[in-house]
Amino acid sequence: MKISSRDLLIELGTEELPPKALASLSRAFERLFCEGLKAERLEYAAISRFATPRRLALLVENLSENQADRDTERFGPAVKAAFDADGAPTKAAQGFAKSCGVEVSELATAEKDGVEKLYFSSVEKGRTTVELVPELISKAMQQLPIPKRMRWGASREEFVRPVHWLTVLFGHEVIPMTLFAVESCGTTRGHRFLSNEELLLDSAADYEQVLEETGNVIPNFHKRRDSVRKLVTAEGKKAGGQVVMDEDLLNEVTSLVEYPVALSGAFDEQYLELPPEALILTLKSHQKCFCITDADGKLLPHFVTVSNLLSKDPAKVIEGNERVIRPRLADARFFFDADRQQSLESRSPSLEKLIFQDKLGTVHDKSARVAELAAWIAGQVGADADKCRRAALLAKCDLLTQMVGEFADLQGLMGYYYALNDGEDQEVARAINEQYQPRQAGGELPTTMTGAILAIADKLDTMVGMFGIGQPPTGSKDPFALRRSAIGILRIIVDRELDLDINQALAQSIASYSGKELEAGIEKSLSAFVFDRFKAWYAEEGISATIFQSVSSVSPGRPLDFHRRVQAVHKFAGLDEAAALAAANKRVSNLLSKQKDQPDSDAVKQELLQEQAEKDLYEAIQQKQSELAPYFESGDYSAALPGLAGLKAPVDRFFDEVLVMAEDEAIKQNRLNLLRQLRNLFLRTADISHLHND
Repeated sequence: MKISSRDLLIELGTEELPPKALASLSRAFERLFCEGLKAERLEYAAISRFATPRRLALLVENLSENQADRDTERFGPAVKAAFDADGAPTKAAQGFAKSCGVEVSELATAEKDGVEKLYFSSVEKGRTTVELVPELISKAMQQLPIPKRMRWGASREEFVRPVHWLTVLFGHEVIPMTLFAVESCGTTRGHRFLSNEELLLDSAADYEQVLEETGNVIPNFHKRRDSVRKLVTAEGKKAGGQVVMDEDLLNEVTSLVEYPVALSGAFDEQYLELPPEALILTLKSHQKCFCITDADGKLLPHFVTVSNLLSKDPAKVIEGNERVIRPRLADARFFFDADRQQSLESRSPSLEKLIFQDKLGTVHDKSARVAELAAWIAGQVGADADKCRRAALLAKCDLLTQMVGEFADLQGLMGYYYALNDGEDQEVARAINEQYQPRQAGGELPTTMTGAILAIADKLDTMVGMFGIGQPPTGSKDPFALRRSAIGILRIIVDRELDLDINQALAQSIASYSGKELEAGIEKSLSAFVFDRFKAWYAEEGISATIFQSVSSVSPGRPLDFHRRVQAVHKFAGLDEAAALAAANKRVSNLLSKQKDQPDSDAVKQELLQEQAEKDLYEAIQQKQSELAPYFESGDYSAALPGLAGLKAPVDRFFDEVLVMAEDEAIKQNRLNLLRQLRNLFLRTADISHLHND
């Protein structure tokens, strides 16, 4: 039987919601409510979410009016245990019947797992959507990811902001419920200033159209964001340039307005002497304004702001924004000029007053450790150790500047500008900014060798310190972003093709913590932690976990070497011969693991080779060892591993025609040694037995 359906509208009207949390709250509301619908077996065609500064809303299309009826069946005790010798029902039978709400005589019997048991079946009548929706809405609202809730008025209920209205409309029908001390209704409200009145909704489906045409509100977040983007871009062109389109700022501005209107203003050209990043951040952070550049990417003395209403006198709005922006830029200019009066190097002693971590000492201590580690790494990879040491000693000094004190996001970047002002080497200056790269997943990597080494050393030092005091990442908690640091290290090493042994680097870093009590044995866990980040990396590239495991099992200590092995195995796995050779390696591995006594050598005595198949395999192995040795030694696994595919035929023939576990102990051991040579040849790249049944 076809179940009838209607559209459901849910809208929660509030005071202005936190702009940076609006999108995540909207997504979470949709997800939680959909999970509730699924759990209650309520079918629907589609769902749309809406979010503005004053509202969170969902429109569920063609939501069924009730749950489908459900057949239920229950099995009770075995028939033998359900009745006594006289055929009277036992307590077990009576208890089962009571739990089913019937008499024992109304129960049937059915076989389950070969045993005849009491059985009861019934049809569970589906509940109506009108009954279920209030509970689903309340549950979803209570589970929203709100870091800090608030109370208002006399109510003791809590939410992210005070709630003013609640719309719950199922088709044309208002579903009655109370949430946050507000009764549900069939109306919405328009723009706070342009249409601040109740708007009657004839049906749930009218919601978006009524708000747009009557309420001066664009409720769809994505549609409103597209509108903001177009309006801001157009204003940038009017000002003679192009807008610097910051996606985070675009999302935040979209979360601040319901009826976007873009306006452009200007500021004094003297402020263009500020570092462009500082100028952009000043306008973005304080006034939520977009900057404008010319065709060459140079900043122009203009900005674009987005208003939440269409003013009768736009010039006054622009003038107000310009008036507020002026002192902000003046402050930034003052900070920049004042900071340049003191060199970065002169600030270094003051880092002693800045705590890195209570148990790990000051930022000055960290800088000294990183400097020595960076110089050591430079020696390992043939870079300039003096530049690396110098960059590390200056790297954290900009934390004490006024500009970074005002804008924490500029740390490293302001160090770059101040280092240039101090006359430091260009690469040293750039490395100070690159020490934090990549700043986010998939972010930009250092472009200088000094920057790459400094970034690795800084991240390793933090990881060693936090693991050393027993504070590694746990579950979803990673306050020091150690997972991001680890994958950042791997990305840098692979990108720069640095032949660095991570285990040696960890040991060097641990040694630099002299005087600090670090937990014993952290080198092994840290190494596993770092290399395990490769797994997520490869998963994104479509490389299976078994390929990762095949390389991980041979424990290469150099990330670049590890990466090359994985790429080679991934390529090898696509060959026709791969499956058979993986199976053969698995078989060899099982055979060898069962041998209690491991020989000192895998040398094969040719005079003990009896069968032609084992002689052919021996010759093939010797040929491949000689032929592929240069590739293995140079780490060119992509050339070496495919070369082993030629062993498929002699390996198959060997297992078809040769009895490995011969009665003669000498012959048996000789054949095992032959297989050990075969396995060791593959192990020079990876343990491909893991690919069997992949």
